[in-house]
This record gives sequence, structure tokens and C-alpha cells, in this order.
Amino acid sequence: MHAKGSINWINVLTIVSVAVLVGTELVGAAGAAGWAIGGLFLLGDLITHILEGVLILCALFGLTRFLHAVLGHEQLRY
Repeated sequence: MHAKGSINWINVLTIVSVAVLVGTELVGAAGAAGWAIGGLFLLGDLITHILEGVLILCALFGLTRFLHAVLGHEQLRY
């Protein structure tokens, strides 16, 4: 029997795994999109890197919103 309030490690591991998977997908897609847009419109290296950075920051913000929603629904303690 688990003590009241003990951590449900299965759910914690699942959330961490999903965060890694979704974070990798979002950051990779954002970096690729910035690179593709910069190359398509011939924006130059500096502007392309800035665009990539902005899109990656947007992806990280989306990841934090996703994790906030997950933590609101997932039970981390027994």
C-alpha cells in the first residue's frame, strides 16, 4: 500500500517522456521553419538566425502551455 500523498512515479515518468518528445518535435520544427523561411526569402544569415530564435522561443512557450495543461489533468500523487 502506498502512503497517502506519495508520488506516482509512473505518471511523472510519462509526463517527462511526453515533454521530451513534444519539446523535441516543436523545437525541431521551429528551427526548420525558420531556416526554410530564411532561405526561401533570401533573408541572410543574421535575419535567418533571429527568425529561428523567435520561432524556437514560440515553440518553448507552446511547450510550457502544453505542460501546464497536462499537469492540470494528470494525477501526480496517489
